[in-house]
Amino acid sequence: MDRFVWAVALLLLPVLGLSEALPSEWLPGVYANTTEEATRFASDFNATAEEVLYQSVLASWNYNTNLTDYNSQLQVSASLVEQAFTEVWGKKAKQVFSEELLDKHPDPDIKKLIGKIKELGAANLPQNEREEYNQILSTMDKIYSTSKVCPDPKECWSLEPELTDIMANSRSYKRLLYAWEGWHNASGVPLRQHYPTFVKLSNKAAQADSFKDTGDYWRSWYETPTFEKDLETLYRTIEPLYQHLHAFVRRKLYNQYGPKYINLKGPIPAHLLGNMWAQTWNNVYGMMIPFPDKPKVDVTDEMVKQGYDALSMFRVAEEFFTSLGLIKMPAEFWYHSMLMKPDDGREVVCHASAWDFYNRKDFRIKQCTTVTMEQLFTVHHEMGHVEYYLQYKDQPVGFRRGANPGFHEAVGDVLSLSVSTPKHLHTIGLLSNLTNDHETDINYLLKMALEKIAFLPFGYLIDQWRWGVFNGHTPPERYNSDWWYLRTKYQGICPPTRRTEEHFDAGAKYHIPGNTPYIRYFVSFILQFQFHEKLCEAANHTGPLHTCDIYRSKEAGAILAKVLQSGSSKPWPEVLMEALNTNRMDAGALMRYFDPIIKWLQTQNVNEVLGWPDFTWLPPIPEGYPEDIDKNTDELQAKKFLEEYNSTAEVVWNAYTEASWAYNTNITEPNKQTMLEKNLEMSKHTLKYGQMARQFDTTDFQDGSTKRIMKKLSDIERAGLPQSELEEYNTLLSNMETKYSVAEVCRANGTCHPLDPDLQKIMAESRDYNELLFAWKGWRDAAGKVLRQDYKRYVELANKAARLNGHDDNGDFWRSLYETPTFEQDLETLWKELEPLYQNVHAYVRRVLYKKYGAKHVNLKGPIPAHLLGNMWAQTWSGIMDLAIPYPNATQVDATPAMEAKGWNATRMFRESDNFFTSLGLLPMPKEFWDKSMLEKPTDGTKVVCHASAWDFYNRKDFRIKQCTVVTMDDLITVHHEMGHVQYFLQYKEQPVSFRDGANPGFHEAIGDVLALSVSTPKHLHSIGLLDQVANNNDSDINFLMSMALDKIAFLPFGYLMDQWRWKVFDGRIPASEYNKEWWNLRMKYQGLCPPVSRTEDDFDPGAKFHVPANVPYVRYFVSFIIQFQFHKALCQAAKHDGPLHHCDIYQSKDAGKLLGDVMKLGFSKPWPEAMTMITGQPKMTAKPLVEYFQPLIDWLEAENNKNREVRGWPEYDWKPSNTKVDFLGMRVDSAAATAGQWVLLVIGLVLMAATILLVYKYRKSKKPEKSNSTLELKSKD
Repeated sequence: MDRFVWAVALLLLPVLGLSEALPSEWLPGVYANTTEEATRFASDFNATAEEVLYQSVLASWNYNTNLTDYNSQLQVSASLVEQAFTEVWGKKAKQVFSEELLDKHPDPDIKKLIGKIKELGAANLPQNEREEYNQILSTMDKIYSTSKVCPDPKECWSLEPELTDIMANSRSYKRLLYAWEGWHNASGVPLRQHYPTFVKLSNKAAQADSFKDTGDYWRSWYETPTFEKDLETLYRTIEPLYQHLHAFVRRKLYNQYGPKYINLKGPIPAHLLGNMWAQTWNNVYGMMIPFPDKPKVDVTDEMVKQGYDALSMFRVAEEFFTSLGLIKMPAEFWYHSMLMKPDDGREVVCHASAWDFYNRKDFRIKQCTTVTMEQLFTVHHEMGHVEYYLQYKDQPVGFRRGANPGFHEAVGDVLSLSVSTPKHLHTIGLLSNLTNDHETDINYLLKMALEKIAFLPFGYLIDQWRWGVFNGHTPPERYNSDWWYLRTKYQGICPPTRRTEEHFDAGAKYHIPGNTPYIRYFVSFILQFQFHEKLCEAANHTGPLHTCDIYRSKEAGAILAKVLQSGSSKPWPEVLMEALNTNRMDAGALMRYFDPIIKWLQTQNVNEVLGWPDFTWLPPIPEGYPEDIDKNTDELQAKKFLEEYNSTAEVVWNAYTEASWAYNTNITEPNKQTMLEKNLEMSKHTLKYGQMARQFDTTDFQDGSTKRIMKKLSDIERAGLPQSELEEYNTLLSNMETKYSVAEVCRANGTCHPLDPDLQKIMAESRDYNELLFAWKGWRDAAGKVLRQDYKRYVELANKAARLNGHDDNGDFWRSLYETPTFEQDLETLWKELEPLYQNVHAYVRRVLYKKYGAKHVNLKGPIPAHLLGNMWAQTWSGIMDLAIPYPNATQVDATPAMEAKGWNATRMFRESDNFFTSLGLLPMPKEFWDKSMLEKPTDGTKVVCHASAWDFYNRKDFRIKQCTVVTMDDLITVHHEMGHVQYFLQYKEQPVSFRDGANPGFHEAIGDVLALSVSTPKHLHSIGLLDQVANNNDSDINFLMSMALDKIAFLPFGYLMDQWRWKVFDGRIPASEYNKEWWNLRMKYQGLCPPVSRTEDDFDPGAKFHVPANVPYVRYFVSFIIQFQFHKALCQAAKHDGPLHHCDIYQSKDAGKLLGDVMKLGFSKPWPEAMTMITGQPKMTAKPLVEYFQPLIDWLEAENNKNREVRGWPEYDWKPSNTKVDFLGMRVDSAAATAGQWVLLVIGLVLMAATILLVYKYRKSKKPEKSNSTLELKSKD
């Protein structure tokens, strides 16, 4: 029949009845009820059926390889023609040939063939229902084949290849869930409305053929009355093996995804098994490999390397078949097959399938082949189907099928069992090394089990569900609940999200809308191992069954050919008997094949729960889902990434630190430029790895350390700025620090004083009010004012960088380092707890300053002038201990004279500090420390940053201190403090780079200071020969505690307010126009200090403190001053100290040293409350140990201040000191005189300016030329 006639027939279908549309040559003739006529009828039917089926299959092929509405209609019409043909011939057979005649026919095949012809299937339906039936099938097919998941309007994923690739390769819980849920919703939900009608019509057609329902009809193909019972027996045989595999895989998934998503007593979430339907699990093999160090059998890369493409893969498969003596593919196969997904934009059904066109020469495969090892196996499987077609092509049409439906699938798979062996892959040149040992075998068998054993319950349950649907046991209102009941019952899997009857998850599997029975696959997975065992025996294979390759065995090929040639002409038990000497399906061969892995799994699962007793468990929805689905959640990849980051960061950070050291110890322009270059390199590194870290979603990472580092890396800080602004930012910081470091205060005689040591010495030792004012004001003029404009721009850039990292502003970023949501409130609570103590110290010190400087300079109800407290910033007041000492005649703790007398120098001070640490069992300073540190200010005129600091060079061996050390007790304390930082560096040097920091910023400062609490005790100073005797009386104790309070308690409000000011600057509460005003408001509020001279917005007094231009957060010091006393108490308890806390010296206590060392080793690897708990036994900051330490002084101050009727606080907050001397025109005059002089100069200036303007005006008027008319005209138009 030519194409024209075929097209006419299709066009007439809607007009004429189905049988009327058939060409006359396709209609049955006239037959009599005789055996001869029955034979002729069967022959005529066969010849006609070949033509009809060819056209029907061709229409289906055209639609599947080009999904258009036009082709869909043609396919529906072709199906109707086929059904019309089936109907008219079937009815003729029913009318003419009686069962009695057929029973007497000498050829049993004729009876069998005519019996099949009498089964009309959908052709039993009336025409309108038949059309509806076919339209539903076409609609369902199209819904499934064109469904897409669209994560955004510009991107959509098809099942092939995008969704399949995600399910196979992603390890992101969220991404897998999005793909799974998206596909089940997109493909399944729209099918639900069609499926009940399909079931109704399908059942009606089956019942017309005397079957109970469609399921009964499908099962009849197996010609076995005990078929369902046999299946259940087979499943129960393999169930223990499946449960062992399930338990093993569940444990591995638990290791990957954790207890949140995996219940070790429950079912496995269905989206985590590497396949959209969890039908095979081989794609998660990478997580399951028993012996990962063994060679992996995956030849994909080698295939790509050797230039494999789809065509060459099919040629390799063909050669396998011909090596067995089987038939090669015909020319039509190579010409007509679709072996790759078309690149012309056509929508196609990518699901791999083999096609028989029923003309005995045209056989094709449709496959969107990609070059992978798995696809190579699929190619062999599909070509196995074609080989079956070729072998039985001369059978009558009614016998051109497998002996039972499972035979066809088994033939393809039995060949793959050989092809997938390392032996075969080696033979065909795709595997270079062939490893033969037990561990490699276990790896291989586990991979096979993830494909074969994992599939069995799925292959069993799909038609269990459909049989229930067809027989009414599962009505439409229970479609989805029964589906998931069976999936949990047999597979031990559960949906990853809550599913309802609005969903139709069964429809998300091709075979449901495609109306393809599925139990054949379960049957095939049993049969293929029976065949494999027999074929291996014929091939004379010796050894374990899983190592057998029948390649090139003509004997094996002959057995296979005999099975294939029979088609369905014989009952399948008979075919099986002829080939295998058994007429039953038996799982024994499968169990023997997997015997080594069965035994291995049993040993692995000794402590595992087999099965899933928590049957109804479901996993939670991930936090933030469906956001971040594009992020990587593979924790193993994250760990490899962090290994790379750590090794590269050490190099980059070391280079920057070296450059920064060079600049800080030799301030020159070239060194500055080098430092800036290295800073940019470090920023680029931070940006690169920070952006890579941001590609990971760490929400469900199991390793807390990995999660913690990734979070820290993701905050790229300044590196997030555009290149030009990053360079500007770095230059600003460098310039501010340089201006600060080189600032000097010069006298009228030309003598200039740097901050260290000159100005610091004046502030600490001078008691001349005006000299102190000279140093105080001079420093702020030199170091502060010049920074104001730079700082304003710095704030803008710092805030921009913080916001690019997801923070509200830079202050928010700084606070985030403490990982405490209530951090600000906690600080305020601590301050309020300590404020009364501070006010008592303030009132006492104000009184002694009043006695020294008088009422003109100190108001007993007001703030203290900020320059009188012995320190440039009034942050610590120990410099005026000589004025504030409670008992001058009692022992005073000052080791400076003894140090000078004994000839101590900077090195001696650091050696003594090193001795303190080693006495605790802590680490000595390494050689590099002594060789490379800058312990004294250079005497050759080199400009340096004198601010004491400790340096980690990130190579795990080079640690240094930079300090312009002077021989004083204060500097001895500072030496111990800085060396405490270095000890911290040494203890955590083996941590990843990101963890080489304190548990929080305050910890680093506290470690140094807690040692100083011991070092500064009279007991310790005596033990190291710096104090002759230790006085043990109340007066000496009060003196000592007062000296400590002037250092520790006096500091607290300053340590608190520094960042209070900056936080408000960053968040905008303090505008640039009020920088200085608000600075002094805070200093008044918290410290009770006032400036000794008027300050304006021309000044920038915060900038006169190093940490402001150097961009160093400061609240860490406040924190450290609290927690150091917590640490001190804990260490003293470890050292078994007995007595007041302020007497404790932990020197030489190995127990205290171990406790401290263990905490330091943690670095930043744990949240600080865990570190706090490790050392103190509880997780919070508390001021109680500090109060306990100072309790004797607290009591004394209360009594002393009450005795003197001191006012606590500064109610006269607006008071200013008077009659101060200031520089005015090179003279030292009172401030009032200077102010008057300024007004006089202003008036004189204004008079002179007015006079000048008048003279100029008169002069120009006398010289003024007459304007031309044109000039005047032009001016009038302006």
